[in-house]
Amino acid sequence: EMAEQLSSIILPVRNAEQWLDECLRSVLQQDFEGTMELSVFNDASKDKSMTIIEKWKVKLEDFGIPVVIGGHDSSSPRGVGYSKNQAVVQSTGSYLCFLDSDDVMMPQRVRLQYEAAVQHPTSIIGCQVRRDPPHSTERYTRWINQLTSDQLLTQVFTSHGPTVIMPTWFFSRAWFSHVGPFDEGGQGVPEDMLFFYKHLRKGGKVFRVDHNLLLYRYHLHAATHSVLETTIWTHRVHFLEERVLPLWESFTIWNAGKQGRRLYRSLTTTSQRKVVAFCDVDEKKIRKGFYCYEDSQEKPKPQVPILHFQAAQPPFVICVKLDLTGGEFEDNLKTLHLQEGRDFIHFS
Repeated sequence: EMAEQLSSIILPVRNAEQWLDECLRSVLQQDFEGTMELSVFNDASKDKSMTIIEKWKVKLEDFGIPVVIGGHDSSSPRGVGYSKNQAVVQSTGSYLCFLDSDDVMMPQRVRLQYEAAVQHPTSIIGCQVRRDPPHSTERYTRWINQLTSDQLLTQVFTSHGPTVIMPTWFFSRAWFSHVGPFDEGGQGVPEDMLFFYKHLRKGGKVFRVDHNLLLYRYHLHAATHSVLETTIWTHRVHFLEERVLPLWESFTIWNAGKQGRRLYRSLTTTSQRKVVAFCDVDEKKIRKGFYCYEDSQEKPKPQVPILHFQAAQPPFVICVKLDLTGGEFEDNLKTLHLQEGRDFIHFS
């Protein structure tokens, strides 16, 4: 029974000396009654990270938490996808609890997420987070913490990426093996997003434990900042075309401005032909009457009408940034009484 509930904490480390003490103390302070193990993979750190980890290995093992340490010290890092895969391979738990070296777990994290994972074996389990510093990325943090259980599955196309963030992920090793490893392309690859998409393709669900179980740190050197927006954009457009657009015979793009036109131009010709209109609130754009796609190979070039949103036909792909227009956009959307997922998808 105890072996059944061994949870491995998966911790990739690269030059994390300033955060590691707090991070590793939070492993020691878990109130989980089952057994835990810590699996660390050091990706060519050049600082004192390993010294700190060796020091904590003694403390953790005295406390009954075995520590497995892997890594390499070649001149260049292999990347966070590789590190997470290696940390998983060298670990033995039936459950995997992902953690970033700059974050701090609350004492209940493993216990509450383990309970949820047992109940939801094909879900990625996430949790709510507290941001440090408190006012960094307020919109994003609000989004992470307040999505409804339906939106965890409908809002998977936005630029925010996965609807539960990777350092809060918890699921079984069996499910990880089913979905397949993280992409190991290294810097510039959005490996969490790609894993999340694979998970959804395999029929996986998303479940969030509604407690703040992680202190989620924001700082300039975070790996998150190294992926190009255009790379992420391309993956998102492909995923939208794979998951949503085949179900719709026609659709309207909500936003006749830059983002809406960019989406239109990024679509395949098959998808472009399904766009019956753009819609907007901007009178000037609506007066223009239509958008002409100049770069089209088609003859004649497509002309897509621009309508007021109240005159437009659902379903909508919405290219308006949420939570930015002081609630005006959200209010407009509410007047249409639509169902998210069926009648509209957020893509922004």
